[in-house]
Amino acid sequence: MDPTSLLTRTRIEQAAATLHRHVRRTPVLEVDGADLGLPGVELVFKLEFLQHGGSFKARGALLNLLTRRVPSAGVVAASGGNHGVAVAFAAQRTGHAATIFVPSVCSPSKLAQIALHGAEIRIAGDRYADALAASQVWQRETDALAIHAFDQVETLLGQATVAVEFEQQAPSLDAVLVAVGGGGLIGGMAAWYQGRTRLVAVEPEAAPTLTLALAAGHPVDAPAGGVAADSLAPRQVGALMFPLAQRHVAQAVLVSDEAIGEAQRTLWRVLRVVAEPGGAAAFAALQSGAWPVKPGERIGVLLCGANTDAVQFPAA
Repeated sequence: MDPTSLLTRTRIEQAAATLHRHVRRTPVLEVDGADLGLPGVELVFKLEFLQHGGSFKARGALLNLLTRRVPSAGVVAASGGNHGVAVAFAAQRTGHAATIFVPSVCSPSKLAQIALHGAEIRIAGDRYADALAASQVWQRETDALAIHAFDQVETLLGQATVAVEFEQQAPSLDAVLVAVGGGGLIGGMAAWYQGRTRLVAVEPEAAPTLTLALAAGHPVDAPAGGVAADSLAPRQVGALMFPLAQRHVAQAVLVSDEAIGEAQRTLWRVLRVVAEPGGAAAFAALQSGAWPVKPGERIGVLLCGANTDAVQFPAA
């Protein structure tokens, strides 16, 4: 069966209705591009980092828990960080136990958020793929419900609801830029937009997962490094999202770690927005020129995560 047949606009609308009372409808911020060094362009930021758990991933995690049977062993997930926070939050909200496997690159801020929501944390290996393998062994031993970070129908349907909201809030965009790790967010958004709005995938140069997959014609192993390794560096993009990316993602572009860091600094300096590296990657493509804009364009940018300690506050 073509996996895209499971990811229809009707099913996405049903997912949005299911999640309506459980997630935040995150706001948009319209900004004159001149304020950010892009004169003649209007930018519309979707502030998805204001979602429960600090990223869009709460949507997919909650949809899994609200629509699938959860055994007494609870749920298990592997995550570079944000998915783990989301699953821990969703499990706490729905009254289930959660065990989260993370790699050693998981940031302290994300570990703290996972623990805050009462999940058990297990560190396994140095990269997401290591944590995923360990979680799969544990799932077979316990029969817990596995919630995949990106290669799961319910996860993709949940993430697609970002696009439902964004299209309602900003219906006339020339393009939408989205950071890509495993591809759950852009895959879900592609299933909703279906080419009606140009989708641009943005990846770190150190983790070109979708870029290499599109060149090969199928998901392939990619490097998994860089400053955003805890959120944008799986071994491969998801099999479910890949046909959607082939059909509906207009372009994939790469940004350097330096460009991501500069984007973080600009977002803080100009907008007072704190974005983690993965959350700032989409804007980095604009600021660095990796994806050039034309005067008069109206561009959507997903700011998708803010689980970082980049800004320090005095101790209480």
